Amino acid sequence: MGKPGSTRPAIITPTKVGRALGGYLPPPGAKIGLLGGSFNPAHQGHLQISREALRRLGLDEVWWLVSPQNPLKPQNGMAPLSERVTKAQELARHPKIRVTPLESLLNTQFTADTLRKLRKSLPKAHFVWLLGADNLYQLEKWHNWQQIFDETVVAIFDRPSYALRALAGKAARTFASYRMDERSARRLARSKPPAWVFLHTPLNPLSATQIRSGQVRSGQSQFL
Repeated sequence: MGKPGSTRPAIITPTKVGRALGGYLPPPGAKIGLLGGSFNPAHQGHLQISREALRRLGLDEVWWLVSPQNPLKPQNGMAPLSERVTKAQELARHPKIRVTPLESLLNTQFTADTLRKLRKSLPKAHFVWLLGADNLYQLEKWHNWQQIFDETVVAIFDRPSYALRALAGKAARTFASYRMDERSARRLARSKPPAWVFLHTPLNPLSATQIRSGQVRSGQSQFL
């Protein structure tokens, strides 16, 4: 029981999750990639990772979890959540990519908490956390980052100039014994965590920072 006067956290039912997904719920056993971020704004790099995840991991769909506010990023310069969701939806336009501000419903700020609530709400789904190598490199700064690997399988996507540093970083070294061979990537979604794979994919250096500064447009492809 909580302290006198305290309220118990609201239960996030599948029905509520369905509303946040536009009235949709995944079928039991669905393999779902989760790509979280500010999407400030969404760009071709997000789209490329999603398409590669669908193909290389054999996923049924990918959800873009547009964060209300990334705790590691400043609020200054952050577009309103509704605007970021709308622009992400305009860019995605893919039958297997769903854009949602689901973290607002879950009332979570940290990835580890988001993943735990999602698994509890949809226990029959197989979730894969999708992460760029640049974020793997700095993962030790994330709240409860080890919990992410302990409880959810993870797919890492190469980013320009980050592969060596990311794989030599604390997170990769800590969970080195659980790394799967890239050739077995399609087994990842149904694997028991901890399990992760590093995928070498076509490199796209595009970033939201470049777009906001006016260096490039969000729909511009910059494949190397």
